[in-house]
Amino acid sequence: MTDTPAADSDRNHGGIDSVDVLGGIDPSEVRVRFPPSPTGNLHVGNVRSALFNWAFARHHGGTFVLRIEDTDAARSTEESMRGVLESLHWLGLDPDEGPEQGGPYGPYVQSERRELYAEIVDRLIAAGHAYRCYCTREEQEERIGAAGGDAQGGYDGHCRDLSESQLSAYKAEGRDFVVRMRMPDHDITFTDLVRGEITFPAGNVPDYVIVRGNGDPLYTLVNPVDDSLMRITHVLRGEDLLSSTPRQIVLYEALAAIGVGSGRTPLFGHLPIVMGEGNRRLSKRDAGSGLAEYRERGFLPEGLLNYLALLGWAIAEDRDVFSMAEMAEAFDIRRVSANPARFDPKKCEAINAAHIRALPDAELVPHLVPFMIAAGLVTDPPQADQLALLEGATPLIKERLNTCSEVVDKLRFLFTDDERIEIEEKARLKPEEGQVLDTAIEALRALDSFDRESIEAALRTGLVEGLGLKPKFAFGPVRVGLTGSKVSPPLFESMELLGRESTLARLERARATLAEV
Repeated sequence: MTDTPAADSDRNHGGIDSVDVLGGIDPSEVRVRFPPSPTGNLHVGNVRSALFNWAFARHHGGTFVLRIEDTDAARSTEESMRGVLESLHWLGLDPDEGPEQGGPYGPYVQSERRELYAEIVDRLIAAGHAYRCYCTREEQEERIGAAGGDAQGGYDGHCRDLSESQLSAYKAEGRDFVVRMRMPDHDITFTDLVRGEITFPAGNVPDYVIVRGNGDPLYTLVNPVDDSLMRITHVLRGEDLLSSTPRQIVLYEALAAIGVGSGRTPLFGHLPIVMGEGNRRLSKRDAGSGLAEYRERGFLPEGLLNYLALLGWAIAEDRDVFSMAEMAEAFDIRRVSANPARFDPKKCEAINAAHIRALPDAELVPHLVPFMIAAGLVTDPPQADQLALLEGATPLIKERLNTCSEVVDKLRFLFTDDERIEIEEKARLKPEEGQVLDTAIEALRALDSFDRESIEAALRTGLVEGLGLKPKFAFGPVRVGLTGSKVSPPLFESMELLGRESTLARLERARATLAEV
């Protein structure tokens, strides 16, 4: 398994390349949705689904809808909902309609639509598409067991066609009831835009519950109802929801029959599963699965989205790095692979690094500032001299950054007071390197101009030519004295940024430490 699509000849598309992706509608009528549950940090698999829906809408000039599905009242929180809204904004996947934007089919939060669901359920029952089920779990298991069936096999349809006297008896007992949809006795077939034609045999899905015994509507009801009322034309979602599709198709058709919503069943495209380590699905419990982690580490939104796009799709066989505008222009849902995609953290970093390198310096600096502030290296907001120093140093480290948070360790020495520079244990200077520091100090003190070219010329003359040292041994002790480490951004440019006073102060302090040995 790979995180880029295989060649066309290897793709499991079921002959869908000729399928009309739009289903006969005008491109401007395309409407897709991203329906997260506000129950915690967004999972990267959810973000990938949001991205593909956004790209599909943008490619066709349609509408991207955000709908908050908070039917799980026990786990849904206002804080999580705000987190979803803010995360999508950070990613640049701003919806055209949603809780913040509004729109013609609101409200866009399901808990605000309960009265609407109750009315529709009554109409479904009245038309015979749904029915009240009074069976207890124990009664169901007893009946199925007596018939020699599997108690785990699903509902047996006992309450489908209750007589009026049976209904009255149950009501007189004060029994609670759930509401179930009536599944048809024929096969359900649809063309998946990723997987081709799929058939669920008759009897494969039992009559399912759409309203709990306490009256709360379930996902199985509210998701298709909202899709229909919001005129959703395409449902692009994870493969894990494929098994729920026949239930939803039946409900879409029932809604059309009673005159609710768009009157049409959306086209489906089920995206490949995202695999983590050990050939298993990437779960919320796995490290690297939550969006917040990537924000904290300093991934660029476009870098992360670029990599997530590769989990099932590619802009070209020989190209991995692209912008979101390029993705939207090229996106074709039929070119999404049906094969599972493996999440590769190292490749994710590499793609992000490519976006960092491609970003103009002036645009990269604002992404670095929050990490410098969090580390206490600059004030909030940065002072003018701090910002100027960061702007000057950014080109020196840009090619070495995988994530924006790495700026802290790479530039800490530039924003640390001279007297607080501590030499790492593994970089300790040797007594014989004192001569190198003495020569460097003398050469730098004599300079008229303290710029990169002058600094390099003076040190090469004094250390390489004068002392006959190889550059590694000539400049290594200077780097350690200046930064406290054997590894740093380009030495001469760093010295120019620090200035003569700080450079000499650090080298003299390092020399004094050697003298004490």
